[in-house]
Amino acid sequence: MQLGFVSAILGDLSLEEVFSFAADEGFGCVEVMCWPPGKADRRYAGVCHLDVSDFSEKQADSVRKLAQLRGVAISGLGYYPNPLDGDAGHRKMVAEHLKKVISAAPKLGVNVVNTFIGRDHRRNVEENLALMKEVWPGIVKHAEVCSVRIGIENCPMLFSNDEWPGGKNLAISPDLWRRLFAELQSSNIGLNIDPSHLIWQQIDAARCIREFGKQIVHVHAKDERIDQDELYEHGVLGLGWHKPKLPGLGDVNWGAFFSALTDTGYNGPVCIEVEDRAFEGSLEDRKRALRQSKRFLEQYMA
Repeated sequence: MQLGFVSAILGDLSLEEVFSFAADEGFGCVEVMCWPPGKADRRYAGVCHLDVSDFSEKQADSVRKLAQLRGVAISGLGYYPNPLDGDAGHRKMVAEHLKKVISAAPKLGVNVVNTFIGRDHRRNVEENLALMKEVWPGIVKHAEVCSVRIGIENCPMLFSNDEWPGGKNLAISPDLWRRLFAELQSSNIGLNIDPSHLIWQQIDAARCIREFGKQIVHVHAKDERIDQDELYEHGVLGLGWHKPKLPGLGDVNWGAFFSALTDTGYNGPVCIEVEDRAFEGSLEDRKRALRQSKRFLEQYMA
């Protein structure tokens, strides 16, 4: 396995600076964010370390040389919008950009693109599955043509009462993963699994890995702490009782998690994703978060 990080946490640095930091700190890889240039619509979104809007072979060659010079691999390209947004025009824009990200990957020698399936939070599961069958086959076909595997992250994207109870991402649980894979019928779509999102749903992360190990194409390393006082006050139907934390500062059983990964033969990237508000005060705090997470995770990845 290769230990890296998601570049979104260093959004104020250039791609060259991100690679330099990764190399200096001993990281083996970076997941590079590829949002369209422009303003972010939510926290950690909108980071554009690689603009793929009109991505040429010359640009790709420059990025490849930059990565090689610093000795850092690109674990995957990341773009995490809502492909099943309720607005048809927005869905079309997202799908078009996602295809550009997929097209850019092989030019860089990268075969993984990470994203969300998405969800229209105003529709039920069955309605969203029907919408998925309209939107996703074309994206998957494009990935097949480009020999790219799509890693679907399992975050529910549930942050406010307006999005309750379904959130804005359909691919959140084993039942729904099975249904998505059965509908899409392609080896080019898999999972970018993050154990933090399973903790608060009370889903056994190690069991998920053992069942879906062959479909895991990428891994995010983020922890989640259950705030027992908030849980007592609001119950499981409330919001705000689970907090993203650095690896080792929450309730993920990392020993069981890595044991399951090794049992399934996974030998790909594990990228730290920092979303811990306690480490957001400054750029140096965010860098420190990556260093601290690296030290913790190395005990499982020596």
